[in-house]
Amino acid sequence: MPWRGPEYEGELPTLGWHVLDWMIAHLAQPGLDEYAPFIPHREQAEFLCRYYELDPVTGKRIVRRGVLSRSRGWGKSPFLGGVALAEACADVVGDGFDAYGEPVGRPWSSIRTPLIQLAAVSEAQTENSWLPLLEMARGGSLDVDYGIEALDTVVYLPRGKIEPITSSATTRKGNPACFAILDQTEEWKEGNGGVRLAKTMRFNAGKIGGSLIETPNAFTPGEESVAEQSHAAYQAIIDGRSRARGIVVDHREAPETTDMTDEASLVVGLRYAYGDSSDHPDGCVLHDPPCAPGWSPIERLVADFYDTSNDPQDLRSDYLNQVTHAADSWLSQPEVRAVSDLAKEVLAGERITLGFDGSRKRARGVTDATALIGCRLSDGHLFTLGVWEQPEGKDGEDWQVPVVEVLAAVAEAFATYEVVGFYADPAKWESHVADWEAVWGPRLKVQATRNHPIEWWMTGGRATLIVRALEKFHTAVTERELTYDGSSALTRHLLNSRRRKTRSGIQIMKANPDSPKKIDAAVAAVLAWQCRLDAIAAGVAVEDEEMGGYTF
Repeated sequence: MPWRGPEYEGELPTLGWHVLDWMIAHLAQPGLDEYAPFIPHREQAEFLCRYYELDPVTGKRIVRRGVLSRSRGWGKSPFLGGVALAEACADVVGDGFDAYGEPVGRPWSSIRTPLIQLAAVSEAQTENSWLPLLEMARGGSLDVDYGIEALDTVVYLPRGKIEPITSSATTRKGNPACFAILDQTEEWKEGNGGVRLAKTMRFNAGKIGGSLIETPNAFTPGEESVAEQSHAAYQAIIDGRSRARGIVVDHREAPETTDMTDEASLVVGLRYAYGDSSDHPDGCVLHDPPCAPGWSPIERLVADFYDTSNDPQDLRSDYLNQVTHAADSWLSQPEVRAVSDLAKEVLAGERITLGFDGSRKRARGVTDATALIGCRLSDGHLFTLGVWEQPEGKDGEDWQVPVVEVLAAVAEAFATYEVVGFYADPAKWESHVADWEAVWGPRLKVQATRNHPIEWWMTGGRATLIVRALEKFHTAVTERELTYDGSSALTRHLLNSRRRKTRSGIQIMKANPDSPKKIDAAVAAVLAWQCRLDAIAAGVAVEDEEMGGYTF
């Protein structure tokens, strides 16, 4: 769903239905010998309605950037080719409302000479959307109704044109497109010029109030592709770390519980990932009643999963559209999502352990986050008590960790729950950890050491203990021995953690010391989990039965 902000609530007016009707009336279905109208399926129509939403007061378009992420073969290319033709000819510019309150649009040609671009990092990639676009334009009524001329390398409009471009172009500055498709942005990276091209095209569209849509498959975390950066920008908005506006990300992937070795589970995952395009005889799984079968051959896709010459990682990203992990990731996204449980609630008075990892302002780079994570003693459910992160952009300039707020959160945790143990990495927080030990140390039933009941260093000469704690947590996740509250911050920090081999074993670190992708909440979760294990080992969880306590 699109990010709207507090000023936008409920159903909004949209030009999406007009664009949908225009496509059906003027465009041909590509890939057919005989003419048939191009009819977007329901899932695509829903995206159009979100992408073309209007401000209910001004009547202007809200969304400036869209990301449509689907499995390979879902139908992104012809659909976006149709959107490009609509942006070139149809009434897509919000122009207020008529006497009945219905949204009104006008074409780009009434404002400026329209330029529409289909961009990719190679000529072969541009053909993904360009060839279907030509078929749709030539087979429909655009030549008669709008006077367009669809040549092999460019589509001429009475005013303006549609063109394919690649990152090999020397520069696109000063040549603003009112609409652009950025195809397969999971492959747009710094090395092939994709990051620079995306940045330039966004700026160009911004100059004239235009918009663009990315069409990636699942990206690989850590590669810093344009698709990964766009997902991160959207997540920052959701988390309140960014005040950006007008971004809609529509990403669907197979459930994290999809088992590629179990055919029934695999079919369920593929049907969900492919949505309305699935050709399963029972129809789609998205709508009730289900939409009719589509064109994506689910049975044929299943066969590819049992072909040993195919890379399982490629199958996950291409067919299941799952964002999994980088080569050096500590945990994969399916592993983390599989232990997410949003329904569990930790009640006041329950027995818990705490884990803490802190930071202070850095002289260079982005300040590390500070995190306080709780873990319920009875079932090992992890929950977020606070994650303090530096906001993005200007809001983050000169930002420092709100120490008073952090201290208040720790005090509130002790006041709300029965805290039986608390492990904190004291780096840069030594004086505060010492204060916590003085105030709460004597009451803790499990202690790190006799002299320092809370202090638990994640650096220094404790490498063996650190490696063991990380191993235990990793096993608990992969074997689904724990659950967590699904919080965005903890999810991101777990997935940001990178494996680093040391003489003592595997430890976790950021991708690089100055990386803005933090792991502090992951460290705090490891400490909370280790504290729970130590409590159980010490018999803390065993209560007198007549008191109605826990027994392990």
